[in-house]
Amino acid sequence: MSGSGIGIGIGRKGLHYLHKLKAANIPSDLIERGQNRVIDASLTLIRERAKLKGQLVRALGGVVAATSLLGVPLGHNSSFLQGPAFAPPRIREAIWCGSTNSTTEEGKQLEDPRVLTDVGDVPVQEIRDCGVDDDRLMNVISDSVKLVMEEDPLRPLVLGGDHSISFPVVRAVSEKLGGPVDILHLDAHPDIYDAFEGNKYSHASSFARIMEGGYARRLLQVGIRSITTEGREQGKRFGVEQYEMRTFSRDRHFLENLKLGEGVKGVYISVDVDCLDPAFAPGVSHIEPGGLSFRDALDILHNLQGNLVAADVVEFNPQRDTVDGMTAMVAAKLVRELAAKMSK
Repeated sequence: MSGSGIGIGIGRKGLHYLHKLKAANIPSDLIERGQNRVIDASLTLIRERAKLKGQLVRALGGVVAATSLLGVPLGHNSSFLQGPAFAPPRIREAIWCGSTNSTTEEGKQLEDPRVLTDVGDVPVQEIRDCGVDDDRLMNVISDSVKLVMEEDPLRPLVLGGDHSISFPVVRAVSEKLGGPVDILHLDAHPDIYDAFEGNKYSHASSFARIMEGGYARRLLQVGIRSITTEGREQGKRFGVEQYEMRTFSRDRHFLENLKLGEGVKGVYISVDVDCLDPAFAPGVSHIEPGGLSFRDALDILHNLQGNLVAADVVEFNPQRDTVDGMTAMVAAKLVRELAAKMSK
């Protein structure tokens, strides 16, 4: 089976399994009880790992915020390829690759738990294998993020996964903090379709769900270079600030000196790896030439002023990466620098 075929198979596995159970006349309450046990077990593992990491950071002391990785290996809401489901372990492997050291550009040490810990992955495929639908799965993702945030001073940095995960993550952050955040969204696409191909949870619709829910006050989208009429109309509907690559040279100074989060609960950053030009990150599902250089993106992130409360890095597709894992290293570098920015 091809790489994309494997991804599609994983994406449909849970649905097929549920259909078989129903066809066998298995009582629905029996199925639901089993699903609830799997969900409870999944959340228990995240909860206990977050508790342990939170206790460790608090025992060490000296920080008010510490980044904690949470993987969400979900790919079935992608409209093209589902390979991002395989990304979290590849990103982790690249973070700790022996070809580089564990110091970020601003000098923070990733081996210090007060800078970076890891609570593992939401077991997305195992949950879907039990026939759990996306409404409930999105709730599990939100609940997992809240479990991390309950362990002060941990702040979640979520590894996707396709971009559909940003909706439940931002929802959880906003609900846990008690109000909206400002969002900086780096992407080739605005991901703001009302329901792309009829899927309200499509990776191309995540920011429509975020804005509908009132979870963001400002949404700045940077790196845009593939946008339809609906994308522009939806942007106007929700008051989105869309910065397209065709005007980047004019917008650069503003974007490299952003100040966000005042008067709201903080700043959320969402980085779709395809915001970068494919020369820097070929391992993505949707290759769009004419994007940001890696240093362009890093300058925007480094110079941003604001209280970073959570972030995600999404849409890295290992099945399209180079043989030497170039895009994995790029995604890992983004994660490393975001972790350093969030921890303080």
